[in-house]
Formats: sequence, structure tokens, C-alpha cells
Amino acid sequence: MKNLSTYIAYPGTTQEAFEHYRDVFGGELSIVKYGDMPPMEGMPFEPDPDAVAHATLTLPGGTISGSDQMPGETYAVKDTIYSLLYGFDDVEEARACLATLVEAGGAVNMSFELAPWGDHYGTVFDKFGVMWAFTVPATEETGN
Repeated sequence: MKNLSTYIAYPGTTQEAFEHYRDVFGGELSIVKYGDMPPMEGMPFEPDPDAVAHATLTLPGGTISGSDQMPGETYAVKDTIYSLLYGFDDVEEARACLATLVEAGGAVNMSFELAPWGDHYGTVFDKFGVMWAFTVPATEETGN
């Protein structure tokens, strides 16, 4: 079975981010820290035992995976070059998730509104810098 998932390297905030996403969206969370793993010969660095080696949040409709950045990596998480697009069937459910991300320290990037193409659509940066896009397809129930 083929599956496409998102993987993000966070600057030491993976556990906090994934616990936050679980609280917002629900789902099943798995976190493995380097200290939980057997020693790995040939590693180019000595991993912090408290650093997240791999996290996965299984959500209705998909998965998000990630880890803490490797020592010396300083990649920016916040950018508009990507977003995590999460589709909902219900406008109010999407609005509630968007509002929860904003209330927890995020910021609206594009208001969740009826878009010119007929769907409801909006984007928000969460408190970790990840841009989330929310969409609800046009249907009779959504009023489009």
C-alpha cells in the first residue's frame, strides 16, 4: 500500500509540537527518543537521549511525522513555501481547529472564508511556525 505523509524536523520542539497537534486534532501519537533506542554504531554524532528521533501522529485522513533537528542543523520551520493542507467535511469543525491553533499562540495568515473557487479555505501559522491550510469542499451542506 502506498502512503504519502509529511515529515518535519523541528528545532528541539518535536515532542511539544506533536502533543499540541494531538490535543488539537486528536489521533494516535507515538514518540521515540534517542534514549529509547539501542546504541547505533556509525552515527555521525552523539544524540541527546531526550531528543526525539521519530514521532508520528496518526490522524483521521493521514499522518504527520517528525523529529528534532540533528545537531548543527538550523533549518527554518516557518515559511510560506509549504503548508499542511487538512481537508474537513464541516466548516465549523475546521474553524474550531484553526481557532485552537491561533488561541495557542499561532497567527492567521489568510482568514478562513468562502474562496473564489467555491470552497472554504484559510491558513494559519501555528506556534511552532508550521503553516496549516484548512479546506472544506463546496457542498450543499456548506452553503456553496
